Amino acid sequence: MASLNKVQIIGRLGKDPEVRTTQNGKSVASFGVAVDDGYGDNKATEWFNVVAWEKQAEFAGKYLGKGRLVYVEGRMKTREYDDKDGNKRKVTELVAFQIQGLDKPPEGAAKGNGAGNAAGQAPGGAAADDIPFAWASLAPLAGALLAAAHMLGGGVA
Repeated sequence: MASLNKVQIIGRLGKDPEVRTTQNGKSVASFGVAVDDGYGDNKATEWFNVVAWEKQAEFAGKYLGKGRLVYVEGRMKTREYDDKDGNKRKVTELVAFQIQGLDKPPEGAAKGNGAGNAAGQAPGGAAADDIPFAWASLAPLAGALLAAAHMLGGGVA
């Protein structure tokens, strides 16, 4: 039987990404994303532990920070490790293969608007330079909203 492990979330970073380099030279970033569910008295927040590798990690470290609105797409993975006291621990993480900033970074942030994705492309694979300026800043948000509408069963005609 076929299976699928794909997760798409839109939420806000709880703190700045922690970026480090592994012993074999690969960049890895980790950060938490808060996703609101429901509204009014039924509003709840779900937290996702996100892990990004290489280009996505570099993008997160350069353009994302606490409070930024972000779209993350990836797969869920559970891993075990031993903590500093030797106790076995399990953690479930969203391993990101696509990250997009959906809002404008605060003044003084790194160069660029952070609205692109880690590959420098707009949704649909078009290079960000191929989209007129006004649309280039909206393309990631439009792609994320279309993906969210599709997930909720409200296809787009």
